[in-house]
Amino acid sequence: MPNDYDLDAELARAAESLKWATKVAVLTGAGVSAESGVPTFRASDGLWEGHRIEDVATPMGFDRDPALVWRFYNGRRENVAKVRPNPGHVALAKLEERYADGFTLATQNVDGLHQTAGNKNVLEVHGSLRRTRCLNCEVVEDRGLEPLGDRPLCPHCGGFLRPAIVWFHEALPEDVWMSAMEAAGECDVLLVVGTSAVVYPAASLIPIAKRTKSLGATVIECNLTRTSASEQADVGLYGPSGVTLPKLLERMGIN
Repeated sequence: MPNDYDLDAELARAAESLKWATKVAVLTGAGVSAESGVPTFRASDGLWEGHRIEDVATPMGFDRDPALVWRFYNGRRENVAKVRPNPGHVALAKLEERYADGFTLATQNVDGLHQTAGNKNVLEVHGSLRRTRCLNCEVVEDRGLEPLGDRPLCPHCGGFLRPAIVWFHEALPEDVWMSAMEAAGECDVLLVVGTSAVVYPAASLIPIAKRTKSLGATVIECNLTRTSASEQADVGLYGPSGVTLPKLLERMGIN
């Protein structure tokens, strides 16, 4: 970060942009939930919580060893059941109260913590740990975070279940992604929180927001440090989002 970086000045700029906004979109990533104790996407050694990504986050890995994949996701479900939303989650829920129908939150996270914090208009572009999809009848169902075992079966048809997660080599759900692009294209302000914006297509919401309106949306980045998203951001709030977002709401007069 530059030596002359001034968080207070950036908070003032962000609050001023949000003051005049009528439509606000948010893109969140793993950094938001990491502050609650949810492990981030992958470690520096390329492993995902000790497993090769190819083994636990691809359709091919599931075909090879569905029991391993289910043990992995049941472990993640167990972890999420123990954590709570942090002040950053809560701040985003309060921000939705401020803008009501003019607020949309698209998240790459699959833990459901935004909804637990109180957000309602949430687009889960990568799916949810709390849902399953039947490989036979295709029913997608919310199962909460209950233990499901190594080879769970559909309660409706007896077919095999898989996590309702978007894995590598799979397309995003079309309706969810279209809604996310629409929200980014129509917003006055886009907040990018806890994501380095390197995973596509989710990262493309930033250029969509910048180019769609005649003047482009104001992009506010909220990350621990500068990231790949920084060059496209108009305002940078650097530090834990559980600290910077509550400070931003305080500047806006939102308690």
